[in-house]
Parts: sequence; C-alpha cells; structure tokens
Amino acid sequence: MANNFFRFKKFTIQQEKSAMKVTTDACTFGAWVAEKSKGRIRNILDIGTGTGLLMLMLAQKTKAEITGIEIDCAAAEQAKENCAASSWSTRLEVFNADVRKFEFRNSYDLIISNPPFHKNQLVSPDEKKNLAHHSSGLELNELITVASSFLQPLGHIAVLIPFYRNNEMIETATARGFYVREKLLMKQSPTHDFFRSVIIFSRIKNPDPEVSIITISDSEGNYTAEFIELLKDYYFNL
Repeated sequence: MANNFFRFKKFTIQQEKSAMKVTTDACTFGAWVAEKSKGRIRNILDIGTGTGLLMLMLAQKTKAEITGIEIDCAAAEQAKENCAASSWSTRLEVFNADVRKFEFRNSYDLIISNPPFHKNQLVSPDEKKNLAHHSSGLELNELITVASSFLQPLGHIAVLIPFYRNNEMIETATARGFYVREKLLMKQSPTHDFFRSVIIFSRIKNPDPEVSIITISDSEGNYTAEFIELLKDYYFNL
C-alpha cells in the first residue's frame, strides 16, 4: 500500500486523496524537464496535475508562474493543499476543471502532462484510478489539441508516456504540427526494456532530435550515477 505522503528535500506531497501516487518515472520526468527549463521559462501549465508533484518540482528549479488543472475534485484539492504548503505558493495556482472545456487567462511557454497512460488495457473497478491511468479520460489527440490552443508560438509541450505508445504520440503530435525536439527513454535496469518515454515537442521541425537514455537502477539494484545526478536535489539520501 502506498504511503499517504512522499517527502522531498524541499517539499512534501500528500497523496491520500489522489489516485495518481508519486512514482519514480514521474519524478524522473519532472526533474529532467525542470533541468531543461531553468532560466528561460516564464509560465507553465500542468495538465492533469494530480497531487501537484510536477508543479512543485518545476517550481523548485524555475521562477515560473505555474498553473495546474485537474479534473478530479479530491485530487485537485490535494494539489492545492500541497502547493499552499510549499515555499513557492505565491506563484502556483490549481483549477478543478476539465481542460477540454476550460478557458485559461494566459498562454504558456511550457505545457507539461503525465496523461492517462494506458489504452486497451485491463481497467480497475475504481473509476478514479481509471481516469488517472487509462485514456478513457483524455486521449492523446485531445491533449495535443488542447495544449496547442494555450501554447505560445515558440513554446514547448512535454509529455510522459508508456514506451509502447511512443510512436503513436509522435504521429499524433506531428499531424497537428508539432515535432520532436528532445526525447528521454527510461529503463528500470540494464536488463529491462524501455518502459517510459519523455518527449518534448515544439512547432519547429528538428531533423535530428536529441535522444537520451536513463537507467534507474544498476544490476545490483542501486540507483545509477545518472539517476542520482538528476534527482539529487529532490530525493533524500542521494
């Protein structure tokens, strides 16, 4: 059973109200995008913010104004509480709404999302978990369409998806005028296959996008040097 909270060096995520708990892949996503965003991002939108994890990771590394939107009422309440308890509360805002029907006041330099992952997979009897984990809530094409409406012309979209949906995500984005700028592929260990993709898209064509690989644990089950380097400002005991 997952803990009701996850304590980071500079903030704490309370998560008992949210179906989407803190995960290693989400933390890797947040840390990697935060590193890419330091010093040049003015405002950020997090679609499907859940507990507010990504908002807080990005707030720690940037000076951006960050907005989160979450369709589930209890999760949105939890995200508001987590943001309010942080050192960066004055530049964080959370809305409980369906992003497909919401009119934002701003357009954004960066839009991030850890969207509902799975398609045509076994579902849970828990409707909140289905909404958080399965694409019955927000399809990838809807995510790109909505994001494009609120993105600055030179802005970027960053998404975390299962590796098996990597090509689908790229094809969906390309059909709507977005192209891969950078990509991070995640492996659990040297003997595992890739299991997650982080993709950053922009409207500018890039014939040779940079592809990075991160392996979370070594063959002995310890965190790898590259994982420690990426997460050392967030995780205790790194």
